[in-house]
Amino acid sequence: MTDEHRGPVLVAIDDTAHSWLAVEWAAAEAALHGLTLRLVHSVGPGPEIGYDETGAGLTEQVFEAVTGMLEDARSRIAAAHPHLPVDTVLVHGRPAEAVLDAAAGADAEVVVLGTRGRGGFAGLLLGSVSMKVAAHADRPVVVARGQVERAVGDDIAVGVRDERDEAAVRFALAEGGVRRATVRLVHAWSPLREAGLMVPQVGHVDEEQRTHAELLNRVARAAAEDFPEVRVVTELAVASSPASALVDASREAGLVVLPRHPAEGGLGLPLGTVTHAVLHHANCPVAIVPVR
Repeated sequence: MTDEHRGPVLVAIDDTAHSWLAVEWAAAEAALHGLTLRLVHSVGPGPEIGYDETGAGLTEQVFEAVTGMLEDARSRIAAAHPHLPVDTVLVHGRPAEAVLDAAAGADAEVVVLGTRGRGGFAGLLLGSVSMKVAAHADRPVVVARGQVERAVGDDIAVGVRDERDEAAVRFALAEGGVRRATVRLVHAWSPLREAGLMVPQVGHVDEEQRTHAELLNRVARAAAEDFPEVRVVTELAVASSPASALVDASREAGLVVLPRHPAEGGLGLPLGTVTHAVLHHANCPVAIVPVR
């Protein structure tokens, strides 16, 4: 996250424990970067259609419940972060679209979601909603999962596929700067991935390994030029899959950062299989950064 634009940290909130984990992570993030925290709650779609941001048009019972929840959240945040500016917004529509619209309208720096919740009016944090927001947002999305309360110096692991991943690496380096954390650039490869039933010769394996190492070093050098204060290490992992390497990395990390590449030819999953696997199995929050 850069501090050049001062948009808020936007977090979707409901009354579940998973939601509060996301709020805690978002509040700490906003405090670290000196940004406003924006709490967003949706009460639709449903019969309460037609309200505005003040709640006009909601039934009295729903309005009291929603405003009470938001004020309780504001009070809890104030106790932990007394100087953090916090605002609240009610949104309406299908949950994922409501979050995406709210983020675009606020020009949010980052969107934070929980992993899952319940259906109905409090369905903002369903896993499918988090996946949809992460797949379609035009800005970084953090899915708070695993251990969100980490020491400030914990490593940040970044999955690097190729040189196009600059945005994800820069996001991680900016986080590393404010968290005083080491950024680990993780690139996974398998010498048997395309060998089929044939075992590759040692010389070919060595050459392929050098190619992957050179790619990772190029990314590291380019990234470090603008963030000289951040310690950057490279990790060339020989693994059965990039997902397994990144899940392993998440066990010692405070944050895993993944690039979101456009689906080739406009086809395929908006989120690749690696991202799906990491989002489901990581031991810490995961940031998805779109690659333009």
